[in-house]
Amino acid sequence: MATVKDFSVEEKLTAVLSLQKIDSKIDEIKTLKGELPMEVKDLEDEIEGLQTRIHNIDAEINSINSFIDAKNNAKKESLALIKKYEKQQDNVKNNREFEAINKEIEMQELESRLCEKHIKDATFELRDRMNVRLKTEEKVKDVEEALIIKRTELEKISADTEIEEKELAEKSEEARLKVDPRLLIAYNRIRGSYRNGLAVVSILRDSCGGCFNVIPPQRQSEIRQHKKIVICEHCGRVLVDTDLNDKVII
Repeated sequence: MATVKDFSVEEKLTAVLSLQKIDSKIDEIKTLKGELPMEVKDLEDEIEGLQTRIHNIDAEINSINSFIDAKNNAKKESLALIKKYEKQQDNVKNNREFEAINKEIEMQELESRLCEKHIKDATFELRDRMNVRLKTEEKVKDVEEALIIKRTELEKISADTEIEEKELAEKSEEARLKVDPRLLIAYNRIRGSYRNGLAVVSILRDSCGGCFNVIPPQRQSEIRQHKKIVICEHCGRVLVDTDLNDKVII
């Protein structure tokens, strides 16, 4: 079996042109899918982020509720102490004891009012957190609905093109084995440089099929002769003549 280095220039061009046509078919399928795969991934990530936010909000709500419970208990203790001290006032023996107990009552009343303030502030904060949680849940539902639509679209396209895409991927791997190694390196480099993935193009109306710059007649003649691989002076793509392009069918 002949090695790649024994192939003629025309055979090398035919091999790399075949690869280009196969890869272009794969690109068409990816274009058909458009931004759907990325959109689906973004929506999935957004839902995950929103669910993490809800988890964090729940932790905050639990912390606030625990704080409110603690302050309610502290308030009850203060009120209980006030009643205790008020009873003790009935049995005081002198003004000094009365003043001391009265001071304790004032301190517990102050503590009770402070607890009430903390409870009130925490209750406002709790309502705020609950509202944020509710809005976040609504956002999750909206994003989930959008995700279902995008997933359905992507699954339909994938189902319609799955077999063809798999066959083309296998053909692409087989075609790569037939391309001259150095030419394949150039092909991969050029293909990666352009969004449309075109590394091999034919002449269209005396112009490069990639960048559409005019190709001089002498240059076109060299391309048709298939004696050497000709590169576009402007975009660096490999050029082939129309006859060879029409002859290569995948």
